[in-house]
Amino acid sequence: MKIDLTGKTALVTGSTSGIGHATAKGLAAAGATVVVNGRAQ
Repeated sequence: MKIDLTGKTALVTGSTSGIGHATAKGLAAAGATVVVNGRAQ
């Protein structure tokens, strides 16, 4: 399935690693502008 998210904005929290990181990458690949939030230790 191909989803076109061009012109859409997505907010992904917990995007430092794991599923949040993969979700952010997938949304960006689909054309969305991605705003991420994560933590650094």
